[in-house]
Amino acid sequence: MSTKGNSHVKNALINILAFPGLGSLRSGRRSAGYGQVLLAVAGTVLMLVWFYREMSEYYGLLFGEVKPESIAWLGITGGSLLVISWIWACLTSLSLFKEAAKPSAPPVIREVISPAIQAALATVPQWQRSGQVIARTYEFNDFPAAMKFVNAVADLAEQAQHHPDIDVRWNKVTLALTTHDAGGLTEKDFALARACDELSLR
Repeated sequence: MSTKGNSHVKNALINILAFPGLGSLRSGRRSAGYGQVLLAVAGTVLMLVWFYREMSEYYGLLFGEVKPESIAWLGITGGSLLVISWIWACLTSLSLFKEAAKPSAPPVIREVISPAIQAALATVPQWQRSGQVIARTYEFNDFPAAMKFVNAVADLAEQAQHHPDIDVRWNKVTLALTTHDAGGLTEKDFALARACDELSLR
């Protein structure tokens, strides 16, 4: 479980076991947190007032100084507010538990391109790099012209002993280059890319 997931679990437990709303506030759910805390505080205050009044009346009755007065509504209202705040905090906690159970996103790995590869890319500006492959699509007047180019590329590749992936779509030819033995791009790819660019201009 991620650090964020552990934090959500901790805040959910604070909501349920400590004081409603504190865990919500700690997890950044401000409106829910403030609402829960407000209800819990108001309910607690009303319960304390009710308890104080009840005890005062009880002792007053013992000594005959006070007439009984019904203040049960204070206790009922305070208890209701406490229950509502606790239920609300439990619902927020369930949401936090669900978020904590979600698998965390894998870290974004930024590929580091060596200065040599960056410099070589600048020599073939019409080629697009995707991972460890460079590719370019050439467009010709018609299919015979495209095939003439493909045959010339085949001869060139045989001489260089370095073979591109070739995709032909009527008058469009896409070449993709990588050095499989090296597990990535090398100067052989860029040299052949430059040679293919020159062929396309003939």
